[in-house]
Amino acid sequence: MTTKQTAMDVDTAFLKSRRGIVKVTEMVTLFVAFVCFAVASTPKYIAATVLEFFITSLLLVLYLLKLNKRLTFFFWPLVDVLNSVFATVYFITLSLMAMTSYINTGMLIGGIACFLLAALLCVESYILFSIITFNRPRTETQNT
Repeated sequence: MTTKQTAMDVDTAFLKSRRGIVKVTEMVTLFVAFVCFAVASTPKYIAATVLEFFITSLLLVLYLLKLNKRLTFFFWPLVDVLNSVFATVYFITLSLMAMTSYINTGMLIGGIACFLLAALLCVESYILFSIITFNRPRTETQNT
């Protein structure tokens, strides 16, 4: 019996692309916001940052391992853009709440980090909207 082994290809070019850089920067910003909110002991803000960190991590792994090309039952750029749009609205609201009702410096810095995250999510939404094609044929650069 021969066993067929398939190796997972890692798309390192994605990390060097605009989308990859923005995605990694989002994760760093989410981690900074999480640490700030953890220091400030604000559980509802911690939960929001951890949830978005988890979603962003899953999408990053999906693109890094090229699973978006194997799992074709979803249109992954559209899933990503919907996440970005909803998270932008959510984190703008969260950052305004944190910055207006802060009780210590950690909460204020976490609110500022969430506001920066919302800006990064807007940039990612713009990049994704420019990539998504509905009636035009895809090019090779749009697949990354």
